[in-house]
Amino acid sequence: MRKSTITTSDIDRKSGMRTIRKVMPYLWPSDKPEIKTRVIAALVVLVIARLIAVVTPFFYKAAVDALAPVAEDASPATMLAMGAVGLTVAYGALRLLAVGFNQLRDAIFARVGQRALRKLALETFEHMHALSLRYHITRKTGGLSRIIERGVKGVDFLLRFLLFSIGPLILELVLIGGILFFVFDVWYLAVVVVTIWLYIWFTFKVTEWRVQIRKEMNDQDTDANQKAIDSLLNFETVKYFGAEKREAARYDESMKNYESAALKTSYSLSFLNFGQSLFISTGLVIVMVMAAIGVQNGQMTVGDFVMVNAYMIQITMPLNFLGTVYREIRQALVDMGEMFDLLEQPSEVSDKPDAKLLDVSGGEIRFEEVDFGYNGERQILKSLDLVVKPGQTVAVVGPSGSGKSTIGRLLFRFYDVNGGAIKIDGQDIRDVTQDSLHDALGIVPQDTVLFNDTIGYNIAYGREGATREDVIAAAKAAKIHDFVESLHEGYDTAVGERGLKLSGGEKQRVGIARTLLKNPPILLLDEATSALDTETERDIQESLRAMGQGRSVITIAHRLSTVVDADRIMVLEKGVVVEQGTHDELVAQAGRYYSMWQRQLSEQDEDDSAVA
Repeated sequence: MRKSTITTSDIDRKSGMRTIRKVMPYLWPSDKPEIKTRVIAALVVLVIARLIAVVTPFFYKAAVDALAPVAEDASPATMLAMGAVGLTVAYGALRLLAVGFNQLRDAIFARVGQRALRKLALETFEHMHALSLRYHITRKTGGLSRIIERGVKGVDFLLRFLLFSIGPLILELVLIGGILFFVFDVWYLAVVVVTIWLYIWFTFKVTEWRVQIRKEMNDQDTDANQKAIDSLLNFETVKYFGAEKREAARYDESMKNYESAALKTSYSLSFLNFGQSLFISTGLVIVMVMAAIGVQNGQMTVGDFVMVNAYMIQITMPLNFLGTVYREIRQALVDMGEMFDLLEQPSEVSDKPDAKLLDVSGGEIRFEEVDFGYNGERQILKSLDLVVKPGQTVAVVGPSGSGKSTIGRLLFRFYDVNGGAIKIDGQDIRDVTQDSLHDALGIVPQDTVLFNDTIGYNIAYGREGATREDVIAAAKAAKIHDFVESLHEGYDTAVGERGLKLSGGEKQRVGIARTLLKNPPILLLDEATSALDTETERDIQESLRAMGQGRSVITIAHRLSTVVDADRIMVLEKGVVVEQGTHDELVAQAGRYYSMWQRQLSEQDEDDSAVA
């Protein structure tokens, strides 16, 4: 039995067909009859334009023949109407009509293309947000944005040229071929068919080769863009280590590889253009020589010679366009294929078909025998039991790597547990919608990341539709209003990329105000003050304590001094709860928590002595 083999070319063709199948619904949407009407209207106008273009050379021929000597009794009116002048005017009018119908076609189709572009861009953007945290932390943002950018740009091109280039080209070639066969001779048609076949064969072969070069160029472009964005996002780190030249060298290395691939693309394009011109010029010369011989033998008029030339030029133009269109379509398919790969990336965490809205009646949180690991090699949480009663504050402490931050990620359902269950007021969070779950939760993270917008925008982000009065009230509760008012532009002050224009304490207060505005019944404080100085930490701790009143709170802490007032403290080590109780109870046990407490007290004394 012979084994079947799948070549790279076969895979690429399947990938191209997959992309075309995915694009077609945007061109012919089942739920938008007005879009279908526009597509049909554009096709009708297209056919009219092609028919006019094919008929036009007949008037050119007649005008040339009319330049021959005419009968002496022909009246001036007849000569004007039927002679060279009238036919030339008709020829010009038909050319103008053809151009006019082409422009009308583009105008009719413009809305179809732009709607498809917008819809696909939105679908891609939404899908990126629907993917799991695991996917995003393993991808490079710069490369990801470049893939989406190239893919979306290819949509309008592909839609337009699939409809308005390939189809019209085939129609025009068939019509011109029929005219050459019936009006002239079968040999004219034979030469044209052979020329077109050789041209298309050569174009497709070389373009398939160039597609591989294009892929390499895309990869290098993506890599260079990713390095540039990553370096700029880490601007301060680059400065700290005096690594400007190092970063420039890394970027230049990627650009060097891109340059090499781009040169290959340019050289191969020159080869393709020369080969195409060779086939077209050879076919044109052969046909024109046949026509010239026909004129010399008296079998054809000079007008026939001119008409043959006009048709050959008319064939040449769309054939040259075919080469460009095919190259661009193949390149667009490569670009869009990567984007559709993203769209086909499954969401690791998704809502069940019958998922209900989360009903928070009190805010009780339960982790029941929860097992979790980011991969099969390392288990992070092992049979974790954690209960937060309504209105209670539970702190989770432990060394780095013990699984503290993982608890917050699982509560927000960025990942699904491997075993056990997480419940809020008795409802398994896997059985409720993610939107309703996220609405019920608020977080103040260790590093508050802000949008590159105004302070007012970043606070208002906590609740859609919040008024300026709501924002100010939240800022006052977070004790940042006076600081904002002291700024020249107040709440309209831009915070810079990731909020870098603000200090750590100011960013944290904006984050607190944002969460206060959201007003969630459940609050997660993920080491919210660990990166702050002692004085700022004390101030923010007061804001956090006030914020937690009446809410169920999970506090993930590194500094034990921030959780001494918690209703219960759980000591986590290697994913297992080793101790739990109040601060006083745990200190009295003289166990793991007591050791951590004593160590931090010693470190604090050393810091105080150093300051003194």
